[in-house]
Amino acid sequence: MVLPHDLCAHVQNAFRARHGKIAVHHSTQNLGILSILFRAGFLSSITRGTIQSPSPADFNEAGDAERRIWADLKYRDDRPVLQHMELISKPSKRVMMDIKELRLLCSGRGAKQVKPLGFGEVAVVHTKNKEHEWLEAREALQMKLAGEIVCRAR
Repeated sequence: MVLPHDLCAHVQNAFRARHGKIAVHHSTQNLGILSILFRAGFLSSITRGTIQSPSPADFNEAGDAERRIWADLKYRDDRPVLQHMELISKPSKRVMMDIKELRLLCSGRGAKQVKPLGFGEVAVVHTKNKEHEWLEAREALQMKLAGEIVCRAR
């Protein structure tokens, strides 16, 4: 199983190295986290593809080992839009939050030793709901879905 800290490190390092595109293993976790980053404006596009190229047609024919998610990184004035991405919940210490704690986190107060979200910052929540499995913290609060706080990005 691919852990979220691999994705966090990969995305942050790619931004620091000024890459234009990255390719990560295809999984629902990676797709969920990258789609949240895309909706928040940190990425310019995401598409499915293979190891060689971002091609949705080739994706359908490729095996599981060759499937990738390609993301175009976004820069503004030659500076990366994503400045920092860090893991909150670790395999050794999961950080679960209920609705009350999510409200505290999103409204500028900390909860469970997690610093409050700043302006332009997003937190990724993994919920038990299969329809809305990966959400941004504010979306989870609107839908009243509690879950695990996986990572944050600013």
